[in-house]
Amino acid sequence: MEARYQRLADELAGFLPNERIITDTSLCLAYGTDASFYRLLPKLVLRLASTDEVIRVLAACRQHNIHCTFRAAGTSLSGQAVSDSVLITLTDDWRGHRIEDDGQRIALQPGVIGADANRYLVRYGRKIGPDPASINSCKIGGIAANNASGMCCGTAQNSYRTLHGLSLVLADGTQLDTRDAASRARFAEQKPELLAGLKQLSEEVKANAELSERIRHKYRLKNTTGYSLNALVDFDDPFDMLAHLMIGSEGTLGFMAEVSYHTVPDHPFKASCLLVYADIETTCRAVTALADTPVAAVELMDGRALASIAGKPGMPDFINELDTEAAALLVEVHGADETELLEKCERAMAAVTPFDRRNQVAFTQDKATCATLWAMRKGMFPAVGAMRETGTTVIIEDVAFPVEELAPAVRKLTALFERFGYHEAIIFGHALAGNLHFVFTQGFDAQSELDRYGGFMDAVAELVAVDYGGSLKAEHGTGRNMAPYVELEWGKDGYALMQRIKALFDPDGLLNPGVILNEDHQAHLKDLKPLPAADTIVDKCIECGFCEAVCPSRDLSLTPRQRIVLFRELSRRAAAGEQTADTLQTVFDKQGIDTCAATGLCAQRCPVGINTGDLVRQLRTARYQKFEPIARWTASHFTATTKAVALGLNAAHLGRKLLGEKSMTRLNARLRKVSNNRVPLWLPETPAANPHQPKAGGTGPDKVVYFPSCASRTLGAEPGAKDPRSLTEVTLAVLKKAGFEVILPESLSSLCCGMPYQSKGMMDLADNKATELEDALWQASEQGRWPVLMDTSPCAKRSLETSRRPLQVFEPVQFVLEQAQERLTLTPVNETVMLHITCSSRRMGLADAMLTLARRCADTVVVPEHIECCGFAGDKGFTTPELNAAALKPLRQQVPTGCTRGVSNSRTCELGLSHHSGINYESILYLVDEASH
Repeated sequence: MEARYQRLADELAGFLPNERIITDTSLCLAYGTDASFYRLLPKLVLRLASTDEVIRVLAACRQHNIHCTFRAAGTSLSGQAVSDSVLITLTDDWRGHRIEDDGQRIALQPGVIGADANRYLVRYGRKIGPDPASINSCKIGGIAANNASGMCCGTAQNSYRTLHGLSLVLADGTQLDTRDAASRARFAEQKPELLAGLKQLSEEVKANAELSERIRHKYRLKNTTGYSLNALVDFDDPFDMLAHLMIGSEGTLGFMAEVSYHTVPDHPFKASCLLVYADIETTCRAVTALADTPVAAVELMDGRALASIAGKPGMPDFINELDTEAAALLVEVHGADETELLEKCERAMAAVTPFDRRNQVAFTQDKATCATLWAMRKGMFPAVGAMRETGTTVIIEDVAFPVEELAPAVRKLTALFERFGYHEAIIFGHALAGNLHFVFTQGFDAQSELDRYGGFMDAVAELVAVDYGGSLKAEHGTGRNMAPYVELEWGKDGYALMQRIKALFDPDGLLNPGVILNEDHQAHLKDLKPLPAADTIVDKCIECGFCEAVCPSRDLSLTPRQRIVLFRELSRRAAAGEQTADTLQTVFDKQGIDTCAATGLCAQRCPVGINTGDLVRQLRTARYQKFEPIARWTASHFTATTKAVALGLNAAHLGRKLLGEKSMTRLNARLRKVSNNRVPLWLPETPAANPHQPKAGGTGPDKVVYFPSCASRTLGAEPGAKDPRSLTEVTLAVLKKAGFEVILPESLSSLCCGMPYQSKGMMDLADNKATELEDALWQASEQGRWPVLMDTSPCAKRSLETSRRPLQVFEPVQFVLEQAQERLTLTPVNETVMLHITCSSRRMGLADAMLTLARRCADTVVVPEHIECCGFAGDKGFTTPELNAAALKPLRQQVPTGCTRGVSNSRTCELGLSHHSGINYESILYLVDEASH
C-alpha cells in the first residue's frame, strides 16, 4: 500500500474499528465491484456507521489529499460507484425512517432499501415516487444520488420532483439540513460564498434565454446527464437550488445523510393490458394517444425484445408468431376504486381505437395474468444476458427522445445496431417519457471490440443528443460511462455551468473524480471489467448485486456477487498460469466457501437465476472428499448414526444439568478454542434427544404418509419450552384432530432426504439417500395415492426437487392449508407471535401462505425486517455459528414486549432463532395444534 494510504488507514484506526477498515487487496476487489462494466480497485474500503464518522473520514481524506467515493447498494450501471482510492460504504445502521404528516412525507436514511420504504407506507396507501427496476435491492442513497425513476415514475414523481428536503455533508465537513431553519441560518454563516455563487449562477442562467429554454426542454424529458441544472431555473431560494442539485449528483457534490420525500398515492386497484401492433410507427402513434389519458405506465417493446422471450413459460401463444417488425405496449392503469379504474381503462382503450391492433391481452385485474405480463417485460434484460457468450458483458443503455419523435428514433437506433453488428440488441422502455433502454452484449478482450463499442457510442451520442435533442442518460446516471459526452449534449455553456457547480461544492475535487465531469474523452473505454470464464454455474452473472439484500452472510463475509468476483479472478489466474503472492485463495476459502449458507435465496433475486450455493457446494466436494468414507458409512448406517447423535444430545443435556448452563457454555468455548473450532457449538437451547417413537394409526376415510425428518426424529423440545412435546408428537396430534389415518414409511429410522450430504457437496450420497426415501414413500403412499407430509420445509423442498415419481409432498404450512384446514376449526390464540419464513419456504413460493396460516392461528403476527435467511443452514449454526449470529443480528430488537413465542417450519433453524431472539421458536404446527379443535 502506498505510504499516504497507510497513513490515512492508521489515522482512521483511531476512531473506526479495524473490521470496518478493509485494506486486504482481495477483499477490496470483492467490495469494490458494482453493477457497471467498469472496474477500479480501491486502496481502502470503509464501512461507516454514522454521520459523525463520515465527517471525520472526509476530514482525514482532505488532510491527506486522497479522494473518496460513496456507495449505497452498488446496483448503479454507469460506473459512478467504483473507486481506485477510498470507497465509503454503509453499515446497516443507516436504515432509519420517519413517517410524517400521516404518510404524506417520509424521511429516509441512505441505507433504506427502496422496497422497504414502500412497505413502511403501505398502511397509508402511499409510496415513494421513484420506482426503479432494482427497487428490491437499491437503496435510497443511490436512488436520490442518481435521480433514479422507473416504469410508473415518469418525470413528475422522481426524487427531484418529490423532494421535501434533505440532510447533507459537504466535502469540507459542513453540515446542512434544508428542512431546519436553524441549520439553514448556521449554514448561511458558514458558507455564504456557496449560497451567493448559486444565486449568481441562477441569475445568469435566467438571463440567458437560449440556455434557459434548453434546460427546460431537457427536463421535459427524463434526464440524468450531468447535474440537475433545472434547479437553477425552477427555484429562487439558493437552499432549494442546493438541495435539488444534490439530487442526481452521484456523490460528487456531497453526502446525503437523510432524504425526505413527498409520497404519492399507491392506488389499490390496478389493471394491465398488452397491445401488439404490426410496426413501430403504429405503436408509437398509440403511445402519443395514450399520453393524453390517465394511464400509470406504458412500456414499449420492439420486435426483437418480444422474440427474446418467445416460448418462455406463461407467455401468450401469439408471441411466438410475431415477426421483428411488430412492437407492443404494456399498459397499466391505477384507480382509487373499481369505478375509477374501469373508467380509466375505457378512456385508454378509446384513445387507441384508431390504431389497428395485431393481437392483445385485454385489460385485466387478475393478479396472475398481470404478473405474467409484467414478468414478460422484466424478463427481457435477463433473456439477453442468459444468451450471451461467456466472457462478454451485457450493457443496458438508456436514452430519451421527444415522444413525438419516438418512431423514427427507434428506426435509426435499430439501424445503428445493424451497422455495428449488434444483431442481438433489443429495445424496450418507458414510452410515455420517451425513455428507451437498449440491451446488447459486448466483449472487451480485443482492440477491435473496443473500437466497435467506441464507434457505436459515438454514433448513439450523435443521434440522441444532436439529431433529436434527447437525453443520453435518462435514468441510470451519467457515471463514467457518459461523462465524455456531457458537453456534447449540453453544449459548452451548459458544461461550463456544471464545472462551476462542482467548484462551488467541492473546490478540491475530493469527491468521486471522473464521474459526471471528465476531461478524458476516452474515459468510457478505460478500466473495463473483465468477465473471464469460471464455471458454467456462474458464467452468466452480470454482477448486478440484486442478490445481496437476501444473503445471510452479507454483513459477515461475502455476498454471492462478491464470491463470484473472487472466483472469477482465481479462475483467470489459473487459466493464465499466474502465481500471485496475495491472500485471494485464503480469503475465498474462508469467506467465500466456509461462510456461505448455500440456501439458494440468491437465485430468486438473480435476473439470470444463478444459485451461487450450487457453485459453493461443488467447490466443497473436493474439500470434503477425504471424509467421504466416513460419510458413506453414515449413509449406509443411518439408524446407528442418528442413535449416536441422540446419545450425544443426551450427554450434553446431562452435562447441562450437572454443570449448569454457564459452566457448560464456558467448557464448550474452551473446547472449541483448543480444537480450532472443530468441536461444534453447544447452545443453551440445544435439547435432549427426542424420546418419542412415532406410530402409525388412526381411522378415517383419508390417509396421509407422515415422514418425520431426521432432525425432528432426533431433537426433542427445547429446554424450558412451554409445550414439552416433541415435534413428532405435535404433528401426530394435529393429524389426529384432522381425522387422518397416519401411515409411516418402513425402515423410518434409516431414511433421510440427503440434505446433510448435499450441503457438503457429496451429491452422489445425497442423491442415493433421496432415491431411497422416494422409494419408501412411493410404497407407503400406495404409489402416490395419499399425500406425504414432511414436518420440516427443507426436507420437503429437497424431496420435491429430486423426486422422479408423482408424489404429493407437502411441508407443514401447505399441508394444513390445502389438506387439513377444512377438517379443523381454527380460533386465533390471543398473543403476539414472531414468524420466521424459511429459505426453503420462500423458494417454494410459500411465504404468503406461511403468513396466512400464522394469522389464522394468532391475533398478531410479526415478520421481522431484514432477515431472509437465518444462516443456520443445516449444521452451520453449530460449525460456523458466526454466520447464524450475523444473519439474525437484527432479530432480538424486533421482538415486541410481551411476545414469548416464535414459529417457523425448520427444526434446526428454530434452534438458532431461539438463541438469538431470547424467545422460544418452534414449528408452526404447535401453533396450529393450540388454535385448532
